[in-house]
This record gives sequence, C-alpha cells and structure tokens, in this order.
Amino acid sequence: MIVERTENPQWLSNSYLVADQEGGKGVLIDGNDELGPLLERAEQDGIEITHILVTHPHLDHVAGLAEAREKLGGPPMVAHPEAAAEIEEEVGETIGDGEKLSTGGLEIEAISTPGHAAGHLAFLVNGSDVFTADVLFKGTVGGTMAPGASGFDDLRASVMRLVELPPETRVHPGHREPTTVGEELEGNPFVRIWDGREQTGEEECTVWGRAATLKLWAPDYDGGNKAWIVFGDTGEEAIVGGSQVER
Repeated sequence: MIVERTENPQWLSNSYLVADQEGGKGVLIDGNDELGPLLERAEQDGIEITHILVTHPHLDHVAGLAEAREKLGGPPMVAHPEAAAEIEEEVGETIGDGEKLSTGGLEIEAISTPGHAAGHLAFLVNGSDVFTADVLFKGTVGGTMAPGASGFDDLRASVMRLVELPPETRVHPGHREPTTVGEELEGNPFVRIWDGREQTGEEECTVWGRAATLKLWAPDYDGGNKAWIVFGDTGEEAIVGGSQVER
C-alpha cells in the first residue's frame, strides 16, 4: 500500500494520497492547500484517484480540494452527513460509522470520531492504517472548543475507541508526523489518564478570563502545549491550546 503525505507549513495540517499499488487505484484524504505533490505522485505512478475523503469540514482540512477534484475529473467527495452539510464543495457520497468503501485493493471503513467536530470521521484502511485527523495525534489529542465541536465527552470516547485498534495499527493524524496505536497507548498522557493509569492535576488557572482547574498540561503537535481544563463557573470540561491558559 502506498501512503504519501504533504504538510502545510503554516497550519501543519496533512493531506494524504493512499493507493493500493503503482498503476492501481487510490484516494485523497483531506485537503491542506498542498495537494500538488500528491497529484504529481498519482500521475507519475499511474494511480487513478477514485474518491476524495473528508474527515471534517475545517478549512485547514478542505483547502484546495475543489481545485484538485477539478484536475482529477470530478471524483466524488465523501464525508459524514453532518460534515457534508458544512462543506461548500458538493459532497457526492455520504458515509457513516461502520460503513465501508472499496476501491481497487483498498477497503476503507469509516469510524465515527466526534468531539473536535460533529460528524468527524477517522478512516481505517485495510485494517492496518487509520487516518485520525484532529482527534488523535502523536502524543496528544484534538481540541474541543473549535467551531462545530461536539465536546469533551465525545472527544475522549473517540480517542479511547481508536486506541482499541490493534497496537501495530499505524496512525496518520491530521497534523504532523505518524505514530502507532501502541505508541499512543504507552505514551500519550491523555490516554494514560483516561484508562486509569495516571491521575489528573488540580492546578488553578484562568482560560479566556474564566477561572478553571488544569487537569493536564501536555505537549502539543506544534511544539506548544495542550491543556485539559474544567471551567469553574459551569463545570464544563474542555481541551484547549496551551496559549489560552494563564497559569
């Protein structure tokens, strides 16, 4: 199986070409306005791109898809119905949790992973590689306060569902470098707390001028930090960027 990645230098978001073999069939997963090298690789290797899969509708994951689709002759875009409603480009097919799409030697299963966004999907390809977008990253997890987020409880449930995959499963996140399920089980600080191996902190802090309790301060994919906090006024739990937290 061929997996080719590009990374946008500003957003650090990934777009992927996934194909069964040279001269075979493949798909694009997400757009990051850096799709040119993926299209060139497909043309060079004689790969027919039959579908464009969208994990969620945020700009840094759909940028450039309309142009790429036009260059490719209009293969259908595929997304969860809730995500499709938020995407300007026409979505030709919708897919839900547990549903599968086959093309060439690829079998792609949609896994519902809300939290960072309603209608967020991960895509499990041939049982060996999972494309997790903005839910699970190397060493960290996605935020829950972006537009369209469905909240902390959904995000935690989605992450814990993904780490139930076999430990050798390769994880291709929506930002930065790949990892494996086994690596995240062992070293991801959010997972280690959520499965009961570690305890939370109780540090008082301020987020957007609101008093909060800092449950976890962890590294993030961009070299900064990610924080799990609980707002004091409402009791709402959230995952936010470390730059939002005053300690």
